[in-house]
Amino acid sequence: MNEKLYEFIQHTTQLDLHRQPGRQLASLIQSTFHLEAVALFDADLNRIYQAGDWFANMENLVRNTYFFESVAEDAETGLVRRVLRIGNLPVGALLLRGEMCPNASTAIACLVAIAFDRYHSHANVGRTESARQTEQMRATVLDSLAHAYKTPLTAIRAASTGLNEMGNLTPAQSELVDLIDEQSGVLNELTTRLLKTARLEAHDLTLRKETVAVAPLIEDVVASFRDELANTPVNVAVPREDISICCDRDLLVALLTQYIDNAGKYSRAGSPITIQVAERPGEIVFSVHSIGPVIKPADRERIFDRYFRCAGPASRVSGTGIGLSVAKRAAQAHGGDVWMTSDRARGTTFFASLLVAPETEHAS
Repeated sequence: MNEKLYEFIQHTTQLDLHRQPGRQLASLIQSTFHLEAVALFDADLNRIYQAGDWFANMENLVRNTYFFESVAEDAETGLVRRVLRIGNLPVGALLLRGEMCPNASTAIACLVAIAFDRYHSHANVGRTESARQTEQMRATVLDSLAHAYKTPLTAIRAASTGLNEMGNLTPAQSELVDLIDEQSGVLNELTTRLLKTARLEAHDLTLRKETVAVAPLIEDVVASFRDELANTPVNVAVPREDISICCDRDLLVALLTQYIDNAGKYSRAGSPITIQVAERPGEIVFSVHSIGPVIKPADRERIFDRYFRCAGPASRVSGTGIGLSVAKRAAQAHGGDVWMTSDRARGTTFFASLLVAPETEHAS
């Protein structure tokens, strides 16, 4: 029996992990130990592999062996049941029919569990690499499309500007030119966000860090919404006027722009928007608060995912579902993170933390 176990060990180390190792293992066990039948249940894949002739309820029996962790030997039928474990974690089950001593069947179960673990690890690496390549391809396509859109958009905006400067336009013509200019501006902003999203998703964005004064930067971002927030009170609370952070200014502007844009779109008419900055050990936290529709708990988990938009009345507001994912990546690129809270009594607040770089710590 020891010679057969040694032979089995040698064969398991040579399994082709690309070709259903469960089926290979079942056949290998049957042929090596001259058993009537073998069945394996892989809990991770929820699949059963068998070799030899089995009775009708074999599948239920091997599954129940795993679910109820029932280890047994039946001398009359020659049936042996074992649970496959990695440490204390059950990963499957083994059924053997034929002459087999208990110790040998336990050893086989251990070897099969190790083989399953090798296969699962190999498969997970493959899935991870495939997902990485898919994400990289998607980011490349986004980047290419955004660049492709930039050229015609620049031409359209130049043409509309030229038409306005030519003069002698009727009111109707001027209105159409203004509409072209306005909508090409919207498309230009969208392509800029696509470019940022693609580069952030591809993790190939080089941060251009500089020391940025926080209060003036917030003032600049708020000023860019002068028309959109003309009837909305905006309050800014900064702990001290000289607070600064070492960061990529463009990314921080993109993050705050998205937060303020969201607050302006979804806040109740006439209610204030509050922008706050808080200093914590090793980080600076930015927050934008507004009063508006409550974001459901189920949506809060996904609201920073790319292209996700909340269901309900808020979904009728124009948007692409890209901006908050850009905000998330911008914060993470600085070693921070994003989160939000929302309830009827206190309103909705979006937070973003950015780690304080060593240069900033020494400067302060």
